[in-house]
Amino acid sequence: MLFSSSVFLFAFLPAVLLGYYVVFRGMRRAQNLLLLAASLLFYAWGEPWFVLVMMASILANYLFGLWVHTWKRRGRRLLLPVAAACVCNLGLLFVFKYLTFTLKNLNLLGLNTPIPVIELPIGISFFTFQALSYVLDVAMGTAQVQRSPFGLGLYISLFPQFIAGPIVKYATVADEIQGRKETWNDFSAGCCRFLVGLGKKVLLSNQLALVADAAWDTPAGSLSTAFAWLGSLCYTLQIYYDFSGYSDMAIGLGRMFGFHFLENFNWPYVSRSVTEFWRRWHISLSTWFRDYVYIPLGGSRHGKGKTLRNLFVVWLLTGVWHGANWTFICWGLFYFLLLVFEKTTGQVLSWPKILGWAWTFLMVNFGWVLFRADSLTACGAFLQAMFGQGGGPDLQVAYYWEQYWIVILLAVFFSFPIAPWLTRKVEAYFGQYARHVFPLWDGVYGLGLLLIFLAAAAFLVKGTYNPFIYFNF
Repeated sequence: MLFSSSVFLFAFLPAVLLGYYVVFRGMRRAQNLLLLAASLLFYAWGEPWFVLVMMASILANYLFGLWVHTWKRRGRRLLLPVAAACVCNLGLLFVFKYLTFTLKNLNLLGLNTPIPVIELPIGISFFTFQALSYVLDVAMGTAQVQRSPFGLGLYISLFPQFIAGPIVKYATVADEIQGRKETWNDFSAGCCRFLVGLGKKVLLSNQLALVADAAWDTPAGSLSTAFAWLGSLCYTLQIYYDFSGYSDMAIGLGRMFGFHFLENFNWPYVSRSVTEFWRRWHISLSTWFRDYVYIPLGGSRHGKGKTLRNLFVVWLLTGVWHGANWTFICWGLFYFLLLVFEKTTGQVLSWPKILGWAWTFLMVNFGWVLFRADSLTACGAFLQAMFGQGGGPDLQVAYYWEQYWIVILLAVFFSFPIAPWLTRKVEAYFGQYARHVFPLWDGVYGLGLLLIFLAAAAFLVKGTYNPFIYFNF
């Protein structure tokens, strides 16, 4: 089930809200059980047996948490239970996501092993990292052990965020599992945030995907330079609005039920260095690798050599986390090289702002070409077309630009923090009269959200293209 689907918008979510705020109003235990049951149903909607994988993960990590807590209270070393939790969680991820890829590559070396057909459970990378973070937080003392398996199950399976993030660390929401407080301000802000994300996904990302897919589906020999650049730009915008839109919807849904998830995107395309980009893009993933991999390895505290080693490990794992393909591994290492260049030379930070922005956006765009490609060969062919080695006329560019120029320009426009900037300007300009002006401003904002919902609903009812990039994670 997708957030941007008619079933979710007009059946699932209203039913859960009705049960949560009307049927079980004021009954926290019943509300939590409702959310847990709804989350498992949400996950089982498309492929029911995968919910057993999630339930096994919940049970295993509940027991690992108790094991770590018991040994910690007795003053014993935690190496064994923590290592067991890592092996179990990462082993589960390896079997479902990487075993086939590994065997295929070993067979290229002459191993000749049968390749099993293993379907990938949706969102396994996200809920595995969340489950593991719980055990690690308990071990590090940043969170208390969860005594209730239902409480831990709610944390791991909570439907707003477990399919595609943000990756919520247990310490962030531990107190809210039992002690959250729902307010009308939170609920209304959550609704607004959800509608913004829905608009990003349905009205921008889905439409940009049509142009990007058309470029990628064009044979390399027929792909013109202009259409290759247009396709790469549209994919760069598509993946931002797809993933940030889903994060917005997740954060908004969380607030509707009293949960406060941390931000996952902070206008990444305004970045003036690759280092800054990764402070703004998929913040929860960067934070996870920083807290559980980079810092435990020593971070940048033990000289340049070990710092480079730690960066290499983090970015290799970042690439592997995104998918079982050499393109993802090379994508991670591509960012490792860019970050090493920036950290060792310091040149990018000293460049003029516009030059730093252009460098960053260009490198990110090339990175998304590698990310989108089905193979390294396909990536090379697409890059060749971008640099004039393709073929074919520019008729496709004219056609897709004529059809989608408004969507593309709006996507570029809203990838910059225009609305926050405009709000600050209005507040500063009107000064003491702002309290009279902002009700009107809020009314315009509300009307805009209503139009977004009506337009998105119209697209969904028509059954338009509705991909979701991060289903493979």
